[in-house]
Amino acid sequence: MEKILIADDNLQITKVLSEFVKKEGYEPVIAEDGETALALFRADRYAVLLLDVMMPRMDGFSLCREIRRTSNVPIIMITARSEDFERIMGLDIGADDYIVKPFSGGEVMARIRAILRRTERSTPQSASARAIVIDTLSISVEDASVTLDGHPIALTRKELEILYTLAKNAGKLFSRDALLSLLWGYDYFGDSRTVDSHVKRLRAKLDAFPHPGWQIKTIWGMGYRFEVTPDDA
Repeated sequence: MEKILIADDNLQITKVLSEFVKKEGYEPVIAEDGETALALFRADRYAVLLLDVMMPRMDGFSLCREIRRTSNVPIIMITARSEDFERIMGLDIGADDYIVKPFSGGEVMARIRAILRRTERSTPQSASARAIVIDTLSISVEDASVTLDGHPIALTRKELEILYTLAKNAGKLFSRDALLSLLWGYDYFGDSRTVDSHVKRLRAKLDAFPHPGWQIKTIWGMGYRFEVTPDDA
């Protein structure tokens, strides 16, 4: 049975979420603080993580950042605050979705199902089904790995998805809204600035090594495009 980690110091919330998780056929694992959640995450595998923002010993944002150093597991942030900057911050550091209290258990499970459907659709049928090599750039979604000029590049899940999507469709222009819909899902309630933030960080990591054969180009007022430089350029 697959497990879902629920990290929240509110026992009433964890009890409600646990019941819904069980009804969906998952095993709930509870953590009442961030450090315990991190230890549980490192000790096992989970289908999804539900992380409260305000937790003792380690807050949800710090926990999300730490997990994203090593894993692309789906993460949903849960908070009592509704400020836009907090939603954007949570998504920018690698969360897949964001839910504001009060919420219904049914809403949370609907978000979980949506995330897992997107994950299942992106699962390759073979080891090479989602791998791309362009010049010295190698992208493997199967292994969640990227190398450039022989050097491994540590990317978050969303950075990897953006790079793969653009590179796979080299020459095609993607608007910010199109990337939001494709990679975050139709139920994403943030704004397109989160795409700009992800692309900015992605470029910074890639630009640490030379790549004259291609570039991620900004088409001002429109979006982004992966451009391959002709050999005789």
